[in-house]
Order: sequence, then structure tokens, then C-alpha cells
Amino acid sequence: MNPLIRLFRSRIYTAVWLLSLLLVIGVIGYKLMLNISWVDAVYMTVITITTVGYGEVVPLEPEAKIFTVFLILTSVIIVGYAIKIITEYILSKNDLDELKQKKMQKEIDKLNDHIIVCGYGRNGKQAVKKLLAHDKKFVVVEMDKEVADRYKSPLLPMIIGNANEDEVLIQAGIERADIMISALPSDADNLFAVLSARQLNKDLKIISRASEETSYQKLKLAGANNVILPDKIGGDHMASLVVVPDLVEFIDNLGIVGKKNINIEEVPVDKLYNAQESKSIRELDLRQKTGCTVIGFKGPNGEYLVNPGADVVLVPESKIIVLGRPEQIQNLNSTYNL
Repeated sequence: MNPLIRLFRSRIYTAVWLLSLLLVIGVIGYKLMLNISWVDAVYMTVITITTVGYGEVVPLEPEAKIFTVFLILTSVIIVGYAIKIITEYILSKNDLDELKQKKMQKEIDKLNDHIIVCGYGRNGKQAVKKLLAHDKKFVVVEMDKEVADRYKSPLLPMIIGNANEDEVLIQAGIERADIMISALPSDADNLFAVLSARQLNKDLKIISRASEETSYQKLKLAGANNVILPDKIGGDHMASLVVVPDLVEFIDNLGIVGKKNINIEEVPVDKLYNAQESKSIRELDLRQKTGCTVIGFKGPNGEYLVNPGADVVLVPESKIIVLGRPEQIQNLNSTYNL
């Protein structure tokens, strides 16, 4: 907890304790001096402390009047102190939240080639979980302030705002971003977010969620590079567990969830060697050096080749997909500093 907030809370506890003590002294004092019921004693104490000006329960003797004067003067000081502390606490908390947001915005302004996740619902949370596991730079845009306040942390940079608005996307660094994931709850919101993002950054890769299959083509036309239908994928996955259960379980157990237990890695060829020399998969010999097996190849034109042969030439701007046990993938990453 912030030291400033801790200090204010301790002062609030002190103010509440003083108010409670004053109330107890007043009740006991009126009970003994006026010989009235406990309810009347509480009533007399409350109207005296709050200075509302209602009449006394019984006529006051001189000593009771002196006690009342003492109670009024003391309550003015203590109640004034309590109001002052509570007001300062509320104002300082708002200022602290504003300072935290400004500090986070400065960190966001430093980001380049990062990922923007629009919406922190079920799909957005899963996307962020995967990005955190792979140490990717990202910013979350969330419109619901309660959700943002609940999950906001230094590890989860978040901007409160509507991802359909250009100003909010610019605040998230859309012009410097590499990828945007639009995981908003409605297809209409995703469509507007994709249109706004494509207008602000022509080179941005956009991945959008869609609930209805009819929205697929609309999002593509709006500028989304990939459109994901979570319900369709979920249904296909469940059906596959019936048709080819062992195969699906094997794929699930590949565990592409983090650097400690990852089994598949996508590697740009340019990071493995000087691609201008144009080595083949056989010459690169990743199997011997790291234990990983090349199971896929993506050429510069974006075409994929499954289970490429050893003679496939790894040209510049191409990528390979390798399969291996977690320790072999870690060996690959450490060998080439990926």
C-alpha cells in the first residue's frame, strides 16, 4: 500500500476513535447527571455533538450545562478534524490515481511495435495471459472503469476508454503499434474499432473477434487480417475430441502457454543466421544443434509448407516452425538469443 494512503487511513482511524470516545463520554455523562434513560442520554449526546438545536429532554442543571458546553466545544474540534482528514483522503486518493495513470501513460508512450488489446473480457483476458507468458509488450483498452480499476497493475498497462474512438487508440499508441487484437463484446464495436485502427495505421496487423459468421466478411472488408470465431473454434474442438480424440489431446499437450513449457516455436530465419547466404534446412542442422525438428516453413510470400524437406532453402524474411521438448526449445532460444 502507498505510504501516503496508509498515513491517511491511520488518521481516519484516529478520528473515528475520538468520535466514538466523545459519544461514550457524552452518553455516560448525561445518564449520570440527569438520571435519564440510555435512549434519552444517546439523544442528548447526538443533538449536542451535531449542534442541531433540538430541545433538551429535561431541564439542565448548572453542572449539566457546563458539561454540554464542554461537549459542544470538544465535538466542534473533533468533528472538524474528522471532516478535514476524510476530505483530504478522498482528494489525495483521486490525485494518486491520476498520478498513477500519468505514470502509466508515460510508459505506454515509450512503447514501439507493441500489441493493443481492445476489451478485457473473457477473450481479452486469455489473450493477455498468453502475451504475458511470452513477455510481449502490450496495452489494454477497456471502457468499463470498474473492470479497469479491478485489474490495473504495473504488469497490466491499461487505458480506460472506448476503443472505437480515435483519441483513445492514439493514446494507446496505435500509430507505433505492430498488432491490434479487438476482443470487444459486440461485432459492431469490433467493426468500428477495426475501421478506426486501419485508418490510423495502414501497416497494422489486426486480429478481431466475431460472434456471428455473417460478421466475418464485414470485418475482413473493414481491414482485419484475421477474424476469429470463438464459438466455432470451441465447437470444432469438442467435435474433434469425438472424432480424433488422441490427436487432439496430443496437440493440446504441446503446451504453447509459456517459455517454461513451450513445445512449438516460430522463428524468423534472419535470427538464425545471415539469411543472405541462403542455407537449407539440412545445412542449418537445428536437429543436431538444439534437438528441435522443423515441422513448418513460411515463405516471404506468406505461403506455408508443412513438413518441409531438408533441401528447402531458408531465404530472407521467411520463418520456420520448430517442434521440440521444453528443454530443447529453451536450448534453441539460448543458442540463438531469440
